[in-house]
Amino acid sequence: MFMKFFLIRSKKFKLQLLLVIVMHVAGILKNNVNAQTNNSLKLNDPKLMEWRVKGITRKAMVYIPTAVPNEPMPVIFAFHGHGGTMGNIYNTRRFDKLWPEAIFICPQGLNTPGALTDPEGKSPGWQMDDQETNKDLQFFDAMLNTLKNDYKIDQKRIYVTGHSNGGGFTYLLWATRGDVFAGVAPTASVAGRLITKIKPKPAFHLVGETDPLVKPQWQKRNYMAVMKLNKCSLQGEKIDQFTTLYSSESGNPFVLFTHSAGHQYPIGANEAILTFFKSIK
Repeated sequence: MFMKFFLIRSKKFKLQLLLVIVMHVAGILKNNVNAQTNNSLKLNDPKLMEWRVKGITRKAMVYIPTAVPNEPMPVIFAFHGHGGTMGNIYNTRRFDKLWPEAIFICPQGLNTPGALTDPEGKSPGWQMDDQETNKDLQFFDAMLNTLKNDYKIDQKRIYVTGHSNGGGFTYLLWATRGDVFAGVAPTASVAGRLITKIKPKPAFHLVGETDPLVKPQWQKRNYMAVMKLNKCSLQGEKIDQFTTLYSSESGNPFVLFTHSAGHQYPIGANEAILTFFKSIK
């Protein structure tokens, strides 16, 4: 796996990592070609799954690989931003295309007041308190229990990402359910007071340099705190024009993805996040 390259501390480090990324991209292209010629590799449509949590019906779009592999399946949770939908994050991420062997689950939030917008709670989002009575934390627990009970999942390869309010919820899961995840990838978000409750973990953070909502300076303070927690080098290795890798003496690397736009999510980040997830376990 790619993790061994994160731990190499030599002059050959960057070359080796670049080689692995190239090999990974080549594998994606090969899989795409095979999918066109081999019906057994065609992607399933996502299922609409439901749970009853605290008397409320909760939903998620869930992609399950066509043929259950011999090895347990990785799992990727993806949480939409405030005002978003499970369909939107599924269609903009399409991690099923990039990693068809993994379960890809996109939950739907409930109408919830937002920290920065929508104080009346007219749009769907994620509750951000860290109490065990939090309805969204209980929803997450219910989803995870179903995957554990009904599918052969790899409990050492469970990952989570989310954008904006969904990124904040990713930090909340890191703070309250951190032992579940191999790696986390919040985007356009901050942890706020939760930063004191997270433990070292391989992490990916995406920031827009002109984000008018979650200010870049807020995000920088946040990810610098994560890097300090993870005991990362302050000198990063530039992987491409957007991505910088910071190695970690504790074995918890940090990847920073920076783009020039605002609060929106750049589609080009999908492969970067999947490469990061695939590299750790």
